[in-house]
Amino acid sequence: MKLLLINANTTEAITDRLVAIAQGLAPPGMTVAGATGRFGARYIASRAAAAVAEHATLDAFAQQGGDADAVLIACYGDPALDALRELSSVPVLGLADATAQEACRIARRFGVVSGGAAWKPMLEEFHQRRGYGERLSGVRSIVPTGGDIARDPDGAVASLMKTCRDCVTLDGAEAVVLGGAGLAGLAARLAPLVPVPVLCSVETGIRAAFAAMGHAPIGVGTAHTPVETVGLSDALAKRLS
Repeated sequence: MKLLLINANTTEAITDRLVAIAQGLAPPGMTVAGATGRFGARYIASRAAAAVAEHATLDAFAQQGGDADAVLIACYGDPALDALRELSSVPVLGLADATAQEACRIARRFGVVSGGAAWKPMLEEFHQRRGYGERLSGVRSIVPTGGDIARDPDGAVASLMKTCRDCVTLDGAEAVVLGGAGLAGLAARLAPLVPVPVLCSVETGIRAAFAAMGHAPIGVGTAHTPVETVGLSDALAKRLS
């Protein structure tokens, strides 16, 4: 069975890192493929970039999702999650949604820590919209974006540790989500330094996607209605028509 990881950031190195993590977590018989956005921001760090990433996510699925048994949108914030679920005949998961579900399973309230100041209001809105608002203790971000952190993880550890602790001591979090593809792998380093569980959104999302394989698609209450399009890639235009 095959898992497709869609990185709507346009940085191939992040895709390669995500695929390597997924391959390390894959059960026997599972294969992993990565798809990188063909256009858009190198790393999503604003509302405008996130809007473009929704199109890039759909485009990547149309190009490479034909033989996937499950799809994971490997960008925290889950661009186009419900739109892709509307189009797909296999389970589609997103890092943020899957990790929020796991955080709710292990804690009464959870906090989120991410990189880039613009993500704080965006992620607050995301969790409210998806029904996690009452369980969310708060969202805290540090100044470097996830892309910056991916390039220099050692330089971000101290700031991330303090911010995770603030989630606990100031916000009352009983678990902390380290959110973002660029922060992959850092939860294991931070966990001994934070007095509550620290969840890596990448590892948590990947495990959830593997568990969803072979199950029915995740419905959104609507079915895609074929539409005529202009200017899209041939693969996406075919999907939408």
